[in-house]
Amino acid sequence: MLLAVVVKRAAMALLTLAGVAVVVFVLLRVVPGDPVAMMISPGASAADIAALKAHYGLDEPLLIQFWIWIKGVVSGDFGVSITLHRNVAAVLADRLPATLELAAAALVVAVALGGSIAIAGTLMRRTAGEAVIDGLNSIMLAVPDFIWALALVLLFVIAIPILPLTGRIDPVLAEGFHTKFYLAESIVTGRFAVAGNILSHMAMPTLALALPLAAVIVRLLKQSLKEAMVQDYVLLARIKGFRELRLVLQEALRNAVGPTLALTGVQFTFLIGGTVIVERIFAYPGIGNLAIDAVINRDFPLIQGLVLLFGLIFILVNIGVDLTVAALNPRLRHA
Repeated sequence: MLLAVVVKRAAMALLTLAGVAVVVFVLLRVVPGDPVAMMISPGASAADIAALKAHYGLDEPLLIQFWIWIKGVVSGDFGVSITLHRNVAAVLADRLPATLELAAAALVVAVALGGSIAIAGTLMRRTAGEAVIDGLNSIMLAVPDFIWALALVLLFVIAIPILPLTGRIDPVLAEGFHTKFYLAESIVTGRFAVAGNILSHMAMPTLALALPLAAVIVRLLKQSLKEAMVQDYVLLARIKGFRELRLVLQEALRNAVGPTLALTGVQFTFLIGGTVIVERIFAYPGIGNLAIDAVINRDFPLIQGLVLLFGLIFILVNIGVDLTVAALNPRLRHA
């Protein structure tokens, strides 16, 4: 039964990616602007422009261009970046690990922070402390990630200069890695000083991304906990003499975490998309920063590869969340 569900979701994923491919290809050709005109020197002749268009296949009819691109995508060839002059797949493979590590760190911080605040708010329900938590959470929810990024720069770079502003790692330490997952590799190999340097570079962008997501988690989890605390099984445990903290953690939390897990998984995909502006502010070398450069330079192959990558991540995360929620919920699992 599970295999049938996975196969069905995989088929839907392929159809979704096909639709994304068509939309992004058409939109790029409709939006004004010629990438070749941005590359060529002002004194170039018409023959030079024609030759450059032919080199990148931009002189073919749109249907032919789309067919050539799709054939390449199916075989793993996303084309060559117009501005970087490198294979798009190789460029994405270089940049994706940095964004995944940043997004994963932000998710961990958001879950830890949001979960702790939600539990504290539940323990302090119907008190002044709950009102303070709700007010602070509303501020966290209202402020977007790039504003948090700028505020953190003012605090930890200008007012109290204790954190590095740009980059992923100090250049002198960026040697000897076998993968692009610098943080994970440095921890696994025991290079904790290097890991500390990486974390110091990640601290501000991680916190900027985590705070809005933490606010979303607080709002949903706190509401779910509030509903769970009036259920019969919690009331029975209270009669047995369970303390309030044990009631929340042992009885209410495990039944309230399902909706929060589902929302957090969906928000994780938006978290990766949100890295675009935050990575730009901190000059962080991930796919978010790369996406801005690609759009500015009208780099058709790179933009197309990035959009397909974002679409694939979104689909895979949603499938993973659905299966996880079903596995944790017996009613959904049997259904």
